Amino acid sequence: MKWKIVVDSGCDFKTVENLPEGVSFQNVPLTIQIGSEIFVDDEGLNIDQMMETLYATKSSAGSSCPSPDAFLQAYQGAENVIAMTITGSLSGSQNSAQLAKNLLLEENPVVNVHVIDSLSAGGEMDLIVLELIRLIEAGLSFEEVVKAITDYQSKTKLLFILSKVDNLVKNGRLSKLVGKVVGLLNIRMVGEASSEGKLELLQKARGHKKSVIIAVEELLKAGYKGGRVVIAHANNIKICQQLAEKIQEKFPEAKVTFLATSGLCSFYAEEGGVLLGYEIS
Repeated sequence: MKWKIVVDSGCDFKTVENLPEGVSFQNVPLTIQIGSEIFVDDEGLNIDQMMETLYATKSSAGSSCPSPDAFLQAYQGAENVIAMTITGSLSGSQNSAQLAKNLLLEENPVVNVHVIDSLSAGGEMDLIVLELIRLIEAGLSFEEVVKAITDYQSKTKLLFILSKVDNLVKNGRLSKLVGKVVGLLNIRMVGEASSEGKLELLQKARGHKKSVIIAVEELLKAGYKGGRVVIAHANNIKICQQLAEKIQEKFPEAKVTFLATSGLCSFYAEEGGVLLGYEIS
């Protein structure tokens, strides 16, 4: 196998169909612990059951990153490896992926390995995977793919809409004050991943419809001009459709893709949450 794309489960793709010849894809799962139960975020995970357990359990819950060995095993069998992890500010997954790179190069110095800190999660990671596939299929060299995907990442962003933030508050990702505000009066939190990979609140929207309007306003403000959009959602196809309609009202040719959030993204975005990755000019 000439190329391998390796991600952790901050990315929502568990598999990718119709890959170009000579390219493989592998998702290295994080694990989620809710009380005494452990859920592995792989293809066998029943996400709805995991979330039911979460809401029924008062005990603490959290996630654990893959080990360096898990990434090392995933890297095997290719001449060119491009790996990408959830933002390093939220997980140790980036460190594990980098350690695995060093171990692989000790074993086999001729392998090409590049590890990307997505500084994000969900839809933006999904967007970068799709672009990686396009670049590889175009026949670029390893060095050209690395340069092109680095440039591309500087032109992508993540916007999120959350109606529940209990886990983000419990895990110290958001302040308790923000959590209380979101929990009251049907408030939705509209925010983004910063350039440092941290979650930042942009606006608070009262109600579902208002959150869609504000989200599209924020896309335009950030420089969206009709590029590709990937919306990862936690059981909320309705908001995906509404976002797509609003986006395509302004940019009829815009390509908008929906997919379900991974277990990890469902855990943090919670029921109804959206993680939207988009291109800016």
